[in-house]
Amino acid sequence: MKIFLDTADLAEIEQLLPTGMIDGVTTNPSLIAKSGADIKKTIATICEMVSGPVSAEVTATDVETMRKEADVLATIAPNVTVKLPLTQAGLTVCKQLSAQDVMTNVTLCFSPVQALMAAKAGASFISPFVGRLDDLGQDGMNLIRDIYDVYANYAFETEILVASIRGPQHVTDAALIGADVVTIPPKILAQLYKHPLTDKGLADFLADWDKTGQSIL
Repeated sequence: MKIFLDTADLAEIEQLLPTGMIDGVTTNPSLIAKSGADIKKTIATICEMVSGPVSAEVTATDVETMRKEADVLATIAPNVTVKLPLTQAGLTVCKQLSAQDVMTNVTLCFSPVQALMAAKAGASFISPFVGRLDDLGQDGMNLIRDIYDVYANYAFETEILVASIRGPQHVTDAALIGADVVTIPPKILAQLYKHPLTDKGLADFLADWDKTGQSIL
């Protein structure tokens, strides 16, 4: 399963890239606004840092303007993935872009039938938001299971990109279901390799090693 970093903060990306865990980056208008930086310059810099897909989202809601924005974003770098809302206009532009082999990420998906429409439009990625469903008292991971089954039925090539991740359990569940990608905030990436028993075990080993008086170097 691929791991994308959900951030537009260049410092965070630079800090986490050496882990070798980052396969791509997703951004959205809120993350760009939070960074306070120019969207085109930010996306260009991220694309230089990361070789994998980098999602850059349109902000228009009509087909004509959305397509113009998509064309601008797609020319920033070869690894830009144009992010589109799951609306009629978004699906229309998705179909146009997919016909031209432009990578697309259809976002704000909350139902299996929405995911079906995105796959039929040729989306490279579908982004179901599991955390937001959990916030409403639903089990967001059930949506991932349903989309996985629907896509398997028809051999769609659209990759399931699990978004709105709230913690490590969402990542575990996504991996068990067979999702293609999770996109996670930097703070959650750090939680994936943390475990109290790992910390305790390491402390015990080091304490015993100190007693030997040895040095490997």
